[in-house]
This record gives sequence, C-alpha cells and structure tokens, in this order.
Amino acid sequence: MTNSVSEIADADCILVIGSNTTSSHPLVAARVFVAKQKGAKLIVADPRRIPLASEADLYVRQNLGTDVALLNGIMNVIIENGWADDAFVSERTENFEAFKETVSQYPPEKASEITGVAAEDIIRIAEYYSKAEAATILYCMGITQHTTGVDNVKSLANLAMLTGQIGRPSTGVNPLRGQNNVQGACDMGALPNVYPGYQAVTMLDNQQKFESAWGARLSDQMGLTLPDMLSGLLDGSVRALYVMGENPVQSDPDTRHVQKALEAAELLVVQDIFLTPTAELAHVVLPGASYAEKDGTFTNTERRVLRVRKSIDPVGDSRPDWEIIQEISNRFGYAMSFDSPEAIMEEIRTVTPSYGGITYERLEGEGIQWPCPDVDHPGTPYLHKETFARGKGLFHAIEYQPPAEIVDEEFPFWLTTGRLYAHYHTATMTRNSPTLDTEVKEGFLEISPQDAEMLGVGPGEVVKVGSRRGEISAKTMVTDRVAKGLVFMPFHFLESNPNVLTNPAHDPIAKIPEFKVCAVKLEKAA
Repeated sequence: MTNSVSEIADADCILVIGSNTTSSHPLVAARVFVAKQKGAKLIVADPRRIPLASEADLYVRQNLGTDVALLNGIMNVIIENGWADDAFVSERTENFEAFKETVSQYPPEKASEITGVAAEDIIRIAEYYSKAEAATILYCMGITQHTTGVDNVKSLANLAMLTGQIGRPSTGVNPLRGQNNVQGACDMGALPNVYPGYQAVTMLDNQQKFESAWGARLSDQMGLTLPDMLSGLLDGSVRALYVMGENPVQSDPDTRHVQKALEAAELLVVQDIFLTPTAELAHVVLPGASYAEKDGTFTNTERRVLRVRKSIDPVGDSRPDWEIIQEISNRFGYAMSFDSPEAIMEEIRTVTPSYGGITYERLEGEGIQWPCPDVDHPGTPYLHKETFARGKGLFHAIEYQPPAEIVDEEFPFWLTTGRLYAHYHTATMTRNSPTLDTEVKEGFLEISPQDAEMLGVGPGEVVKVGSRRGEISAKTMVTDRVAKGLVFMPFHFLESNPNVLTNPAHDPIAKIPEFKVCAVKLEKAA
C-alpha cells in the first residue's frame, strides 16, 4: 500500500475495485465503514454484487475483464471536464500527452458499451473521485488476476496521478495483500527478478553487492516464474521443485496440467504445516512450524514490519522454516550460521536499504513501516510525499484488451472465482478449524435466478460445470449477487475446485494467471 490502513478512515472518497473487502480484509473494511460514517463517498466497482455494495453511494457492475476500459472512461471524463490536477501533472509526472491521446478514445459512451456500466455512472465516479479532498483506491486480486493485470494496476496509478490523489494522507493506490507476509516475502526477494529490497538481479552493481555480502557467485539472469517452472517440469528443463507454504495443486489454474507437471518432477519437496494435496505428491515432506511456534517478523499490507513471538515449541518433528533452510544449505556445502531470527534481521538491514533502520529493539510495540533507512528514521506512513521513487511519475497509455477467453455457443457462461469470509485460500488451515469449517462446509456455484430457471435447477441442486480444461460438479446457490450469464465459485474446496476449469493464460509481464475470467458451460446433473 502507498498509504496506511488507519488513513482510510479519514478519506473523503473511497474507490473499491476488484476487492471483496468485507470478506477478505475485514479490518480494512472497518476503516471504510468509519469513513462512510464521517460522510465519505464510497464507490464500489465489481462484477459481483459484494456485501460492501449495499453501503456504497454508487455501485457499478462492470463486465469481466473490462477494468481498463472503465478506468479510461473515468479519466476521459476528468480531463474533458477540467477536473484533473494540472499542477500535479505538470510538476510531478511525464508522458501525459501520450496518455491523454489514448484516453481521449474512451468517452463515457464507448466505455459504457465495453463495460456495461451506464455512462452517467462513469461520469459520477469521475466527479466523486476527482473532486474529493482526499480520495483513496483499494484494490485486490479482482484487478490483478487477469491477462491484463499489470495494465489494470497501471491504470489505477494513472487515475491517482491525474487527480493528484497520491503522496498525501488518506490518498494513494492501495493493494490489499492476501496473506500475513506476502508483502514481506516480496520485500525479501521471493520474486524471480529481484534481490531483497527490489534490487534488480540484472544490474551488475546489485549482483556484486550481494556476491560480497553472501560470499557466493550469483547469476545476472532472472529466474523462472511459476508457469515457466511447470512447463520446465514437463519438458525436462526443470528437474526438481521445492514448494514452501504453497498448494499449487489446488490454487493454480488448470489443475490437471499442474498435477501432471508436479508428477513429472524427479524430486518434489514440500515444506508446509499440513499435508496438503500438493504435499501428497511430494517425494519429501518437511514439516514447518506455524506462526505460533516460531519467532521472526511479518511485513503486512501497509509495509509495517511486525515482530512475531513464539507461543509454544514446534510440535513433533516440525521446525521453523529458517532452521530447515539453513540446514539444507549447510548440507549442500553453502555454510549458514545464523543462531536466531534476529541475526537474520541484522543481515537484512545491511543489504536492504528500505529496512536499514529496522532493528528488533525498535520493533517493540506497533512495528515500523518501511522505507526506514536508518535507526533515527521514524518509518514512512505514506509514500511519494514529494517525489516518486523514479523521480517523476510515468503515465502509461493503455488500450483496452479483452480477456484471453470469451464466451461462445459451446461455453456460454462467464465464470469468476474468489474467497469467502470463513475460509482462506485453499482452506488448508481454515478447514482444519472446526469453528470456521462449520460456517461454510462445502463449495457452491452462485447463479442468477434467470439462468437457474433457464437450466431448470433450484437452490441446492447439483450442476455440472465444464470448461475447455475440465469438468466439476457443485450445488447451486441461486442469487442476484451475480448477473445473468455470470457464475461465481469459491476456490477453497478441493472436491469442487473451480481451478480445474480456470484458464492458465497469464499476464505477459507479471505472469499472474487469469483466474477471474473463463468461459464455462452448465448442465443440470442427472
């Protein structure tokens, strides 16, 4: 997040797009409700009528995969009505003219044709957002999990820069991370193209810096993304895979392809706290310790580094992840001699400029938000106050591109997927919690009343759902949360896993799959 969670409560306008905030981020949603009580305008844009829509001043239901067209339409209105922050654009950004030319091709009427959102609603969003004193954007995987995910995010950045709604409290572009340490994992270089602190592996200075710190020769080539790893397993260019805290058999698209790839591995190692469907395929399973069984830090969605303290000793043969990794490294001949997570943090400080001032001693209490370059720095509640990291903010001229797969006569329904309030991700943990499992015990297919009537199915009846990749069965939930022609399924349940159906086509830059859009057919089960 560019800004802090607490700042949301003081925003004058909140645009929530591609985020089912009350279900997936309830503590963030609580701040949204506070802002609403203070008089903030709340705009919700989502193809599915999520619970937050009932609180919105304006709810719009865009067609799947049309976010770029919607945002271009909003920005067209802002420019045409003179609602842009001209001073901010002039002083702090570049490439505006090329961006403006592209956006000029998306008047609200054209954007409406593409998105299904009424032109007058596009105009209202533009006015609410641009005229607010402090407007903030909240988004999640409904924006990113598309073949145009990077374009979607860049379009949100364009909107914030166009209106000067960034670099101040209660503004910004704020991705809501899906797990307690996703941000921390990325910060520490768990990406194929960067070292810790987002320092590019392709830059010689960075390579030499980390070679010196780690006493090892390092490659200047980017690593493989997950789709490349799976393809490599199938063609033999990748022979072994180490999976840590991930369950791709259930969470990745086109499940049969994923399972086939993992079964082709000469060595599959899985390190986790439960025996997941992925771990069941492994040659070796390494039992990791849960958050309650280890010390360390997590970095949350607002860049806040927080201490984690052990409550109980690891159960059975399980060990903290860092101890397992260190022992494997030592057995491979690369010596590591850390004696505690604090010692690891001390190394992190020396090689990661944004963490330079973060010590265990300073983490007593509420934690520190990076960047925090030295021990006298208080941390950074919001980013881009006076300048952007690259200097001037770069506008991107982005054209709308349709989803990789569209409906046709054989597959006439759009399918989108997501989470439920009671479960997390592949439910490895939550279905092991009797209280949470009781809340929602099985998967389902949300279908509109019109489509249910057309298929001749009632609530709770079983339908077969098929795509170009596979077929599953699920009970129906007849609801107006989805529009005619659209169905929704949660992906927490292995026995009715929509990722058997989803499309592995991915964004060309981020390589994130298009989980949120695929074409399916429905048939009442015998």
